[in-house]
Amino acid sequence: MPRKVLANKNIHPAVQAVVADNNADIVAEVQEAIRSNKVVIVGMAQNPAPKRARKVLDQLNINYCYLEYGSYFSQWRRRNALKMWTGWPTFPMIFVNGLLIGGSSDMRALIDSGEFAKLLD
Repeated sequence: MPRKVLANKNIHPAVQAVVADNNADIVAEVQEAIRSNKVVIVGMAQNPAPKRARKVLDQLNINYCYLEYGSYFSQWRRRNALKMWTGWPTFPMIFVNGLLIGGSSDMRALIDSGEFAKLLD
């Protein structure tokens, strides 16, 4: 089922560039990290879930790229661009070989089931 995204025909031409370019740099940075790394965790300071995910991967000796954008008190508008791009509502956002697998608990479930190792191959 495709995600709902407002069609360009429903955005006035005078503001289409604003919509297209809104925090595009943060999305491009995450896309580049995904292209360059098997595992990418996108998180934010003060949030315990990204820390848990990183701790699990450290214990399993799995290399990853960690990108951190602000905290509960800063950069929420920039992080919102990532939420709109992925459709994932929370942090962390974890990618394995370009595939969004969800957050920390989703990653843990995949590790426990053995599927995470398969995704790494």
